[in-house]
Amino acid sequence: MTRVVAKFGGTSVGSIERIRHSAGLVAEAVRRGESLAVVVSAMAGETDRILGLAGAFGAGLGDVETDVALAAGEQVSSALMALALREAGLEARSFQGWQLPVVTDGPPGASRIAGMDVSVLEAAMQAGVIPVLAGFQGITSQGEIRTLGRGGTDLSAAALAAALGARCDIYTDVDGVYTTDPRIEPAARRLDAISHDEMLELAAQGAKVLQTRSVEFAKSRGVPMRVLSSFLEAGESRGTDVVETQDIAERRIVSGVAYARDQARIALLGASNRSELAARTFAILADAEIGVDMIVQAHTRTPGRVNIEFSVAHRDLARAQAALEAGLPGADISSETGLAKVSIVGAGLRQRADIARSLFAVLGEQGISVRVLATSEIKISALIDNDAVERAVRALHTAYGLERV
Repeated sequence: MTRVVAKFGGTSVGSIERIRHSAGLVAEAVRRGESLAVVVSAMAGETDRILGLAGAFGAGLGDVETDVALAAGEQVSSALMALALREAGLEARSFQGWQLPVVTDGPPGASRIAGMDVSVLEAAMQAGVIPVLAGFQGITSQGEIRTLGRGGTDLSAAALAAALGARCDIYTDVDGVYTTDPRIEPAARRLDAISHDEMLELAAQGAKVLQTRSVEFAKSRGVPMRVLSSFLEAGESRGTDVVETQDIAERRIVSGVAYARDQARIALLGASNRSELAARTFAILADAEIGVDMIVQAHTRTPGRVNIEFSVAHRDLARAQAALEAGLPGADISSETGLAKVSIVGAGLRQRADIARSLFAVLGEQGISVRVLATSEIKISALIDNDAVERAVRALHTAYGLERV
């Protein structure tokens, strides 16, 4: 009997009607002979509502009491899903993170899963009961509630699938992974399959289908994933399989175009080229828990001096500048806002050094200037003006023939 962990996101459990429909998808999978465990997010909008309530008292992400409040969102939806499954004629029971337990470490609001005891879920499944786990949450070794960060229910599902030796089906409001955002480019195509590496890069560069850490976890544990729509009837969603690279039958040069708005650029001008300064710069940002993305270092005309440029999310700009000014007194620090990141991702980039040339040519034809460029084996990202991102996405999607995928 195939074991499957089915994860339902906020839009899939956003109302009583959506919960009933999602429960019907589970019931159909059971009728097909699959053995299921279910993981649910909070109902759509609930996490933001709770954050707003905590904010009224001056608390936000990173506060231990905020974590306690946020965990309640998944507690509600897990109980409602269990009730919906019972209504559909199935035996079901909800479980919270502390009941397994899901053991976490790391700070409130951004904890990591350190371990998971699934014996209670194994016993339930063997007794014919469908366990419904509240995602996004766990407890510390001291028994304190912690949450896993935005999209953390994906991580809960991937970890549970690894522990159960199961496939991980992620149900969302789109029918799989597309070559780009269909809202920007109507010619975007659904991919039948994509590698963990490509999915990881797409997620990291702005695609909102899966949480980055969940893909990392699935890749490291060899967990097969599928992205499916919960808004279609049972059997109608074709979805996208997320698999190992060697399991992709056809190597595409470029698999997708991703984007992320509201980026900012920070530059340290005329800094010393001694490696200690760069190390100090990024240590300051790490201590402030500020994520840094694109990094470029270039020599200036002054011997022994360089310019160090990097991008951060716009929401982190003020904190990043304050931390750098305090930690690097006297440094010449400048910033620029109103930027976005556009990225092309594909396993075929490993053997195609000419792809970057094509990207510059396409953006140049569109009159779009590149502030910063960053590359990896399977990704090229460019920092551009925010108001040019949709034009860039459409032009790159066409240039790489993704409408024919």
